[in-house]
Amino acid sequence: MTVGDYPNYLAVGYLVNQNIIKDPYKLEKIEVVDDINAVIVRSKEETVIDISNNRKIKTSGCANGTIFDNIIDQIDEVRLESRFKVSADEIFNLYKTINLTPSLYLKSGAIHGCVLCSQDKPLVFFEDVGRHNAIDKLAGYMFLNKIDSKDKVLYTTGRLTSEMVIKSVMMEIPIIASRSGYTAWAVELAKKSNLTMIGRLRGRKFTILSGYGRLISK
Repeated sequence: MTVGDYPNYLAVGYLVNQNIIKDPYKLEKIEVVDDINAVIVRSKEETVIDISNNRKIKTSGCANGTIFDNIIDQIDEVRLESRFKVSADEIFNLYKTINLTPSLYLKSGAIHGCVLCSQDKPLVFFEDVGRHNAIDKLAGYMFLNKIDSKDKVLYTTGRLTSEMVIKSVMMEIPIIASRSGYTAWAVELAKKSNLTMIGRLRGRKFTILSGYGRLISK
């Protein structure tokens, strides 16, 4: 279930976040087939994942997000080493700027957005029915445009769940922030992977749950 925009980013981003494709230079062709609501992604890259034998796990994401169970094992071995830092003021400025930016979220409230940011500057904004789709669109955009993620912040309007943490780590984004709440498993995974996770961002207040070293308090 998706709003239907940027199907190429959505498809590629999903494959990237499932660790199925890794090398943008081996991507040959992306074909959006409107007649059957499908996207065909062709790559020279060989995948170590046998989709037919891997179990899909339904997540808590809106519109039934899914991940393959092998990602759970892989995420335990990843630790983000980025030394990128942001200040509390930059986080507050992001919150203010994004919440004043015209969007489907502000119009309807029944949709989720993910924003890639540099310090306190929003760079690109994707929305969808489910936050898992919004972050996959962002992943696809970054992959196809070869954008470095190690000095970026991901802001999301949705709840910080295990799926959002897993995908942020797979994208190697060191800091994720949300105005919403979070789940216990998401916090656990964020701590294991050294992801800086900020929740309940409202006005001049937030809760930092992991990766404290990337936040400049003054």
